[in-house]
Amino acid sequence: MTEQSPPRWASETFWKKTAIWVTGGSFVLLVILSFDSMKQISAGGPRVPAYSVINKDISYRFDKAKQRYQPTIGEDAPLFGKTLSEEEAEKLVDHGKKTVQAKNCMNCHTLLGNGAYYAPDLTKAWLDQGWGAKESREQMMVNFLLDPEKNARTYGSNRKMPNLDITPPEAEAIVAFLKWMSSIDTNGFPHNFIALGEEDK
Repeated sequence: MTEQSPPRWASETFWKKTAIWVTGGSFVLLVILSFDSMKQISAGGPRVPAYSVINKDISYRFDKAKQRYQPTIGEDAPLFGKTLSEEEAEKLVDHGKKTVQAKNCMNCHTLLGNGAYYAPDLTKAWLDQGWGAKESREQMMVNFLLDPEKNARTYGSNRKMPNLDITPPEAEAIVAFLKWMSSIDTNGFPHNFIALGEEDK
């Protein structure tokens, strides 16, 4: 009586080869997805506008076709009254981003879903109705960053931002970063957020 050989799938060699192919295939897929993700989140793409978007009016409205909220880019509205080139805008936004990182803002705030929940989410801070009016928003934001105690905006929470010794150039750069960040399509987050200037629309 001849001894039957085990099926191929039961051999050690088969599973070793399978593991190698699965690992290799997963690695290739990861590389492809990584490049796609970088394309999706790079400034200048369909979901993340170029830095020069800070020269435009930015709002946040409900899109009936997509059934979700999304940023809208409108007419010219230069930040601090100065139209910047793409290079100048990128430099200013980058300065703001690095200042936010250096001051550890995410220890209290959330940005694009990352950070803490002690203080307000800053993803759409530029659009917050708390700034009162579009005409005074830029200066109010700068004043608040320079002297949070004097320009406190607690809205009954009694949570106050400490003075982080932010300089005027840093404050303007942070405002530029927040304006640019508000233009990013965050897939409808936050939902039911009514932007400044959209109250009666």
